[in-house]
Amino acid sequence: MKHKNSNGANLGFETKLWEMADKLRGHVDASEYKHVVLGLIFLKYISDAFQAKYKQLEAAKETEYTDPEDRDEYAAANIFWVPKVARWDKLQASAKQPTIGKLIDDAMIAIEKENLKLKGVLPKDYARPTLDKHRLGELIDIIGKIGLGDDVSRSKDILGRVYEYFLGRFASAEGKGGGEFYTPQCVVKLLVRMIEPYKGRIFDPCCGSGGMFVQSERFVEEHGGKLGDIVIYGQESNPTTWRLAMTNLAIRGMDVDLGGQHADSFLSDLHRDLRADYILANPPFNMSDWGGQRLKEDVRWKYGIPPATNANYAWIQHFIHHLSHTGIAGFVMANGSMSTSTSGEGEIRRNIIEADLVDCVIAMPGQLFYTTQIPVCLWFVARDKKNGRFRDRRGKTLFIDARKMGNLVDRVHRELSDVEIDRIASIYHAWRGEEGAGEYEDVPGFCKSSMTEEIKDHGYVLTPGRYVGAAVIEDDGVPFEEKIDALTATLYEQFARSDQLEATVKKNLEALGHGG
Repeated sequence: MKHKNSNGANLGFETKLWEMADKLRGHVDASEYKHVVLGLIFLKYISDAFQAKYKQLEAAKETEYTDPEDRDEYAAANIFWVPKVARWDKLQASAKQPTIGKLIDDAMIAIEKENLKLKGVLPKDYARPTLDKHRLGELIDIIGKIGLGDDVSRSKDILGRVYEYFLGRFASAEGKGGGEFYTPQCVVKLLVRMIEPYKGRIFDPCCGSGGMFVQSERFVEEHGGKLGDIVIYGQESNPTTWRLAMTNLAIRGMDVDLGGQHADSFLSDLHRDLRADYILANPPFNMSDWGGQRLKEDVRWKYGIPPATNANYAWIQHFIHHLSHTGIAGFVMANGSMSTSTSGEGEIRRNIIEADLVDCVIAMPGQLFYTTQIPVCLWFVARDKKNGRFRDRRGKTLFIDARKMGNLVDRVHRELSDVEIDRIASIYHAWRGEEGAGEYEDVPGFCKSSMTEEIKDHGYVLTPGRYVGAAVIEDDGVPFEEKIDALTATLYEQFARSDQLEATVKKNLEALGHGG
């Protein structure tokens, strides 16, 4: 039986692969080693996909007159063209050579030259003197042993799984400040399960390594939809993370518009005219230097000018600005966003609530993230609460307190189980009145549907704990008088034991010549 690990991959060869690869890390920092390993996994994937198509064309050339060296054949199948210098078997054969670093760099350069979509994306620093070439060769041998066969769809799944697993492990290894590219998979799953992006435009303006998109496509596949029914847009400001996203999505053959370059979403909105049906995002928390002083008159600040010292409400308004008239956004925020009243943030929140945009707020358990211990919440903002697909929810907001959920998977990280994710999402779907979702009921201590007037009475604070109340304690059927008698008897027994223990300690001390 296989078990789930904290990054959502099945424990098996991924773990062994990580253990073997990690032994070879030596003196290379995790942040640098990440690109060494992930670059090779990407190279292996595109080479395998190319080779499988190559064999297919070669087998058919006698009857169908196909040419395995015809680039158009690969373009038609959405497969990257891999020049001879970059094919895995050639690199594998030279893995033990001292020139292997330069050979990999040359391979990456050749692939970028032949595939414009990958221009400026791939790592090209394998020849650097600080990277041990013997260990690099061993790493190539390890990655070369991933059993893929000729099934391209299966190879995509396996290598995609390995890539995602390694992203999570690198985020954990780098710790605070190093894993901003990675949102824990259970958080991404919950966001996707809540808003169910079946069809339309999906947008993530701070997309990291692309986890939201991967999970969205997976959701569509698992629920019988067509991948072509969703169109994906993203933006990422960090150039290294942008490249990670491009390779992560390319491994899965996903057609995504990431704006053609890395760029800051506030200062250079690459999708200025986009109005998305779904927004999924995990923006950086409490950004203090986001350029707010230069954007005070920006059209996005419909509900108030966000403070230049904190970008949280800039992000929230950026998401709202990019929603279509029936769009819904689900995003992660620091808990402070639910209650802050400093620097005009409370006024912005009041205006957003009065505009009836806040659909649902979830308080999340702690220790979910690799990069921060800041408690987080999830916001869901809906442009149209009278959407014909769902119940009329105008003037209502759902609060869910999930702080007691999740289990520790190691000393410092917690994870929501699939069962817990389904429970939270099912509550939301029932509240929205979705077909087949069942009837919604408030659960004391867990969820509550509140009117805007009640939120106003609480000073426009959105902390779920203020609304859901305390959980009902089940009556065990024992009369109160009997409970008091039993507790009193237990207390007097403990008093008697205390007296006995005190007498024994005094006697032992006297025997040692320390009597009082």
